[in-house]
Amino acid sequence: MEMRRCNLAVLGISETHWTQAGQKRIATGEMLLYSLRDTDKLNESKIALNNRFQALQDLLKEEETTMEDNWKSIKEALTSTCQEVLGLKKYHHKEWISTETLDKINERKKKKAAINNSRTRAAKVQAQAEYIEANKQVKWSIIADRKKYVEELATKAEKAARERNMKQLYDTTKKLAGKYSKPERPVKEGRRSPKFNNSVTDG
Repeated sequence: MEMRRCNLAVLGISETHWTQAGQKRIATGEMLLYSLRDTDKLNESKIALNNRFQALQDLLKEEETTMEDNWKSIKEALTSTCQEVLGLKKYHHKEWISTETLDKINERKKKKAAINNSRTRAAKVQAQAEYIEANKQVKWSIIADRKKYVEELATKAEKAARERNMKQLYDTTKKLAGKYSKPERPVKEGRRSPKFNNSVTDG
């Protein structure tokens, strides 16, 4: 499910209805928009969301809730429904990323979530500081992993050359000369934050 826009001014939840495929209008006039290429998944998502919001509506009628509580319930309903219908997105990490680095990436995700869940300014500042440090650790760890991997490839290439294994030498050299090659601008000593490809480290 690709969430394209979510702009809800929720003061309370009342009757909702589908206006067309991929759209859901709230009684306040706000519109929830998303796109799905799979028609079956689209219809399944519509039904699941309708059922979830109907149950949520009935629950809120029985309790006095704040706008913040309502919005939290909306987000939880959307998230859980998406996970149930579409499943979680699977990430495929590079083969040279170590288990230790993956653990650091997961820890960084928790730090990022802590920023969003902070209720006070002081807590948010603290969470941001912890995220910055976690992000730095991830980037340094990835650089170390890639350096180790490149060194292993170089050793493998040398061995293939000695043994005159041309196929393995070609394959290994191709990797070394391609996306696994060293950065054009190496990290300088004393630099606080390493430069690295964001497509690998963002999260």
